[in-house]
Amino acid sequence: MPREQILLENELAIAFFDKYPVQEGHLLVIPKRHAITYFDATEEEIVAIHQLIYKGKQHIDQQYQPNGYNIGVNIGEHGGQTIMHLHFHLIPRYKGDVADPRGGIRKAIPNLVAYP
Repeated sequence: MPREQILLENELAIAFFDKYPVQEGHLLVIPKRHAITYFDATEEEIVAIHQLIYKGKQHIDQQYQPNGYNIGVNIGEHGGQTIMHLHFHLIPRYKGDVADPRGGIRKAIPNLVAYP
C-alpha cells in the first residue's frame, strides 16, 4: 500500500479508506503482519486495531459527521471474506441512508461504489 493512502498507523496496524466504500468515510483497519482472519491475529494486533478504530472514528466524526456506525469483520469465504487478509470495516452511517436502519449489519446496505 502506498504510504500516502495510509490515514492512521501504529506499530502493528494501519487504517485507510476503503476502495469500494459502502458509505462515505468507510475505513479499513488491518494488521501490518499478514493474518488471514481475526482468529489468526495476536492479542496485541487486535488491541492495535482497536486503537485505530477509535482514532478512525474521531477522524470520521470530524470530517463527515455521521449519525452512527457499524464495525464488522468478515471471516472466511462463507462469511463473506473476499480479501484473505484480516480487515475490520469501520462504516459510518447517516440518517436516511436506508429506510429502516433497525437490524444494523443484519441488513445489507447498498455500496456507493460497485464491488467487483
